[in-house]
Amino acid sequence: MSEHRRKPPQPQGGGRAAARRGQSGSSSGRRAAPRGATGSPADYGLGQGSTDEERSYGGRAEARRAAQRTGGGRRRAAEPGRGGRRGAPGGPGGPARGRGRAPAPGRKRLIDYPRAGKYGAARWVPSWKLVTGLFIGFIGSLVAVAGIGYAMVSVPNVADTAKAQNNVFYWSDKTEMVATGGETNRQIVNLSQIPKAMQYAVVSQENKTFYTDSGIDPKGIARAVFNMARGGETQGGSTITQQYVKNARLGDQSQTITRKFKEIFISIKVGATVSKDKIMAGYLNSAYYGRNAYGIQAAARAYFNKDSVELNPGECAFLAAMLKGATYYDPAGSTSIDPAATPEANSKRALRQMQNTLDKMVEYHRLDAATRAKYTRLPNVKNPRSNTQLAGQVGYLVDLAKAYLINNTNISADDLQQGGYSIYTTFDKKKVKELEASVKNVQKANIKPKQRPNTDTHVQFGGASVDPTTGAIKAIYGGEDATKHFTNNADVTGAQVGSTFKPFVLAAAMKWGVRDKSLGPEQAQDERTQVSPKSLYSGKNKLKILDYDKTVWKNEKQQEWLQTNDGNESYGSPPKYQIDLREAMRESVNSAYVQLGMDVGLDKVKEAAMDAGLKANSLTGTSYPSFSIGISDPSAIRMAGAYATFAASGERRDPYSVEKVTSEKGVDYEHKDAAKEVFTPKVADNVTDVLKTVVDKGTGTAAQLTGRDVAGKTGTTDGNKSAWFVGYTPQLSTSITMFRYDDDEAKKNRTFLEMYGTGGQKKIHGASFPAQIWHDYMEEALKGQPVKDFPTPEPIGEVVNDVPSATPTPTVSDTQQASPSASPTPSETLTSPSPSASESCKFSWQCTDTGGTDTGGTDGGVTSSPTATDTSGTGNTRGNGNGGLFGGATG
Repeated sequence: MSEHRRKPPQPQGGGRAAARRGQSGSSSGRRAAPRGATGSPADYGLGQGSTDEERSYGGRAEARRAAQRTGGGRRRAAEPGRGGRRGAPGGPGGPARGRGRAPAPGRKRLIDYPRAGKYGAARWVPSWKLVTGLFIGFIGSLVAVAGIGYAMVSVPNVADTAKAQNNVFYWSDKTEMVATGGETNRQIVNLSQIPKAMQYAVVSQENKTFYTDSGIDPKGIARAVFNMARGGETQGGSTITQQYVKNARLGDQSQTITRKFKEIFISIKVGATVSKDKIMAGYLNSAYYGRNAYGIQAAARAYFNKDSVELNPGECAFLAAMLKGATYYDPAGSTSIDPAATPEANSKRALRQMQNTLDKMVEYHRLDAATRAKYTRLPNVKNPRSNTQLAGQVGYLVDLAKAYLINNTNISADDLQQGGYSIYTTFDKKKVKELEASVKNVQKANIKPKQRPNTDTHVQFGGASVDPTTGAIKAIYGGEDATKHFTNNADVTGAQVGSTFKPFVLAAAMKWGVRDKSLGPEQAQDERTQVSPKSLYSGKNKLKILDYDKTVWKNEKQQEWLQTNDGNESYGSPPKYQIDLREAMRESVNSAYVQLGMDVGLDKVKEAAMDAGLKANSLTGTSYPSFSIGISDPSAIRMAGAYATFAASGERRDPYSVEKVTSEKGVDYEHKDAAKEVFTPKVADNVTDVLKTVVDKGTGTAAQLTGRDVAGKTGTTDGNKSAWFVGYTPQLSTSITMFRYDDDEAKKNRTFLEMYGTGGQKKIHGASFPAQIWHDYMEEALKGQPVKDFPTPEPIGEVVNDVPSATPTPTVSDTQQASPSASPTPSETLTSPSPSASESCKFSWQCTDTGGTDTGGTDGGVTSSPTATDTSGTGNTRGNGNGGLFGGATG
């Protein structure tokens, strides 16, 4: 409407004032509606003809103020039900309030929110009084809760930590093997017996404000709570006081927010009521240093065989590193828990951490620079076991069972340290003793370190025995004595397996078949021919290995590959030198199986090995032809388990060492069978049938058992640095390995040594001492058990390649005198010497020449685990050390 209207005529019957009151009553809704009102705009003075509405309020400004007072403006005032303060209830002037209006005057609330007397957004903005009151209430509540929590907790006594329960380990027959736990290696000492260097080392490395802080780290606490709220891993206390409280509360190791807050209150109370010296002594006496050593005194004995008071600054800095987690810092290694925790890797980590601690001690004026300069190398660390109950094979068995639980169940290392578990293992006491006796008998009769110090020192044996029907590990041989030799030779060692790898190549050829070489790489993957053991391959020495497209395989330096055989011998009759796969396995002919691996595809060979039970991180050089003849380094346990897959007609059961775990809470873990068919019975049984040939009349005759079917394979590697025999019956699969390995603690770069001349033999091969140990053990282990035969295999696959020639006989190659260049140029060919048996003594390992050796190992063109830049074949590199039973993606 126009704001400039003419002055309306004076109303009659009451004058101008009455007119204004009438207008106001009809337009503002403050008076009752007149009778007969229709509710239309005209009835309330809002029609087109009405021009006196705004004047009734004394102008535009007054009208706007009136509209605000009614909470809805002119149009809202005209709506029924939005009445003013006076008028008929429910009508236009009724008592219903408009939107956004404050409560009626005089009405008070305990909490003025939304706020009275405010309109619009202002109603929802809390007053400073409300905010202040809530803040004071919140702080008061926190103080009350903290006060109650502080009053309820008590200061822990570090002496109580020595009361952790034993873990009791049982043999498979439920008889007790050993009871061992937290208290077996602990002795509390006074602070005066702990060197100042040790105290300063932990302060400098872990909590430089220890002597001035209140005992807690608010940032660390917030970080831990935030992680737990997100469902992530909990974090330990970041101050020495908090860590001391955690160590001293073995009775409650649950990872919950409640426990964390309880530890915070205890830490505050400890910081306020306990002296710093007492906290320091308590922490160093309760901390875990690895090697089952709790407290600084036990750690000093476990690592240096001395009392804690005698520790020098370098040794103190070293032990401070162990507090960060001995699994990854103990130079002895912990590969049974994590394959990455090798002795070499741990030694590097420990030295780096030790040097960092010493540097910080100098930086914080806890050590003078001249003294610090004396300690630049790792101290000489002693053997890792001092508990005599863990002597012999028991220590290896206990470690194996612990590693299995940590990697495969919800039972953690901290839980095991606390103790209280009954652990029922799969280990057969009788078989463990028989395996140990078989090794020691052969070792005592043949290995003479005093007579032949240059060849018979550092000789090691390892072995494992697995039940194919369950996957249970029945026995292992880890070494001479767990308290003297602390690398478990049944688990990860890095010893390459040589030609014992060839059965996986044969299994891949039977499962997937060979590729059609006339097709492209993608199409060739789909067009395959399943292979029969009667298929023919070249047994020629220095054979040029072809890729899928019939071109000669070359490495990244464009060097051609010439695959050599044992003793530079060719097998078969010229000119093709053809030999079937059964005969090639029996004689361990490298050239035939290297080419077969290329025809199948090395990716499929790798897949077959993993299907059988090997771990991916133990498979080395998967893009090189020599991969097919054993440059990888699985453990003895994994090799026994993989061959057990063939014994079980293609059903894989991963090796395991613990049947059940119980505690006061009940059953904490129970093993459940998880068989998986990875090969069809037709494939697996044909592999077994071929491997029977090896034992019946091939390189493995020394492993023949009286009246029993045996399938197995020998293996020897380049440089004669390791030798294997892996074999099985329907009831038991066993692997035996032998190598020379310098594990002198003073030498951190450990290497495998050659075995030429060891044991009085010209060289060691799988058919010699390993096969003899296997035979002696299996004869005893199977005594009294029924004789079982392997299943008769069904015919499989097609005969690929040409018609066979005459009966294969080894023929000396015309080129056998050629010696490969140490560093070939791109135009040169890459040869690979790989010794095996001579014809005159191929059935007897006692021959002083090659005696049936079937090396492959690193002989396949590269004599060490190949890398992108190492193909010259130096033969000096040890394996990657992976592939243990429970490493990495634990099995």
